[in-house]
Amino acid sequence: MDVKIDPSWKKRLKGEFDEPYFKDLTEFVREEYKNETVYPPPKSIFRAFELCPFDKVKVVILGQDPYINKGEANGLSFAVNEGVRIPPSLLNIYKEIAAEYDVPLESLTAKGGDLSRWATQGVLLLNATLTVRAKLSNSHQGKGWERFTDAAIRALSEEREHLVFMLWGRYAKEKGAHIDWEKHLILESPHPSPFSAASGFFGNGHFKKANEYLEEHGEKPIDWLT
Repeated sequence: MDVKIDPSWKKRLKGEFDEPYFKDLTEFVREEYKNETVYPPPKSIFRAFELCPFDKVKVVILGQDPYINKGEANGLSFAVNEGVRIPPSLLNIYKEIAAEYDVPLESLTAKGGDLSRWATQGVLLLNATLTVRAKLSNSHQGKGWERFTDAAIRALSEEREHLVFMLWGRYAKEKGAHIDWEKHLILESPHPSPFSAASGFFGNGHFKKANEYLEEHGEKPIDWLT
């Protein structure tokens, strides 16, 4: 099966593409796009992998599934398309960065919500489920995407060293089972959702901690303020 994905990722994940579960997943997604409104647009399904090749990954930020409203989902976890109102979880992420770096929140919100500027620096903004039906959160869970993204995380854990994994909320923390905690930095906290941000996401210091770890291991830090 020919899946259009960055060659560096295709090399590591090619075994998944021929698995029965992935064939079933492909057929399910194809039918969903044919009969329902599904996000993100087909060309953006693997955008996280396209913008952040395997060998360039420094930080992994895990989300759950794409946004369910028109024009929002763009293939990157927590991100939205340019010109779209910044959603609450991303706004809380910006609030935490602004607090850590003592900058005005407006300096971040003015840049909009398309986080490709982070992805191209080595931040893999990966949702556990890469597609979703409009207006129906979690509608494509349990169809195979989780197994595929587990394989991507496992490949990073096994082949790379000194990566930073930001696991926010229960769903993301479950992915920690596929990561070697001895080789990488695992940062856990509650989810940045308005329902949980005040219970431990705010004040977690993850963005500075990530950069300190990267610098300790000879890597260029991420410019979260760009």
